[in-house]
Amino acid sequence: MIFLKNDYGLGAHPRILKALEDANSSYFPGYGLDPVCEEAASLLRGRVECEEADVHFLTGGTQTNLTALSAFLRPHHAVLAARTAHIYTHETGSIEACGHKVIPLPSEDGKLTPLQIEEAVLSHTDEHMVKPRLVYLSNTTELGSVYSRDELEAVRAVCEKYSLYLYLDGARLGCALIADGQNLTLADLSHLTDAFSIGGTKNGALFGEALVITNDRLKEDFRFHMKQKGAMLAKGWLLGLQFRELFKDDLYFELARHANEMARLLSGALMGGGYEFLLPPASNQLFVRLPNMLIEHLRPSVAFEPWDAPGDRASVIRLVTSWGTTEEDIMEFMKLL
Repeated sequence: MIFLKNDYGLGAHPRILKALEDANSSYFPGYGLDPVCEEAASLLRGRVECEEADVHFLTGGTQTNLTALSAFLRPHHAVLAARTAHIYTHETGSIEACGHKVIPLPSEDGKLTPLQIEEAVLSHTDEHMVKPRLVYLSNTTELGSVYSRDELEAVRAVCEKYSLYLYLDGARLGCALIADGQNLTLADLSHLTDAFSIGGTKNGALFGEALVITNDRLKEDFRFHMKQKGAMLAKGWLLGLQFRELFKDDLYFELARHANEMARLLSGALMGGGYEFLLPPASNQLFVRLPNMLIEHLRPSVAFEPWDAPGDRASVIRLVTSWGTTEEDIMEFMKLL
């Protein structure tokens, strides 16, 4: 079976497993207050070029989004997000369960524009409505598109104009930063956003996300919020150790670069067959429209994700490459194609 269903189906990179094995017989203080987490946090502060940043380690993306947004917002505050945003479509209403309305904005490519944000703010006029207070972005987006630095700077400008927090979900941040033609860096994110996550689960870690908070107003009592939301892992060193391994050199970016390269090979094969994409390929997620007969031909040999409702003759499927995808996988897919 060629696995192209997601980028978290494989376990962990061998270096991370080896580091976990080496540390397994050691004792550590609990709840992330250990030398390993401290070292990993220090590494990330250096990478984002913000020594004042608070860095917290959590187990998963939904937990990170829920804990962060519920901590950052007051009861009457709302979140602006693309209609395709993960917090709107795939997190079981977790943000709304904490009392914060998610306002979905239309988007063909998974991105938000400054004009959309401004119109949404101005349409909420008084205390009889929720008050937009935070803009949620994903990079890469849920449709595989990528924000450029110019686009993010424009969003930041409108957020500053209307006193909005800017939060970036970086579950697939590695693939976004390594994407062709992109000039956005981790250091850029530290001053363009108020907080952002760095995804490990989908980029070689066994599990884990790092949350970087740069806005001082959002830092206070955050560990209290983590504990209340069940986001404080007793064996917190398991998280810190993985991020230390990913960022002590360039392993994090090497794994993302490999995932994107495998996607380029895969998209080239599909383009060669004349098949259409929902969006131009930009990262490790590909959304391609294939004849239904071909989809049924691939199904016994390829793990993929159906997308949208099936069409009469053709349908869109999602193919995702990862740090573990091999060239042999792509060649075998091309043979099946």
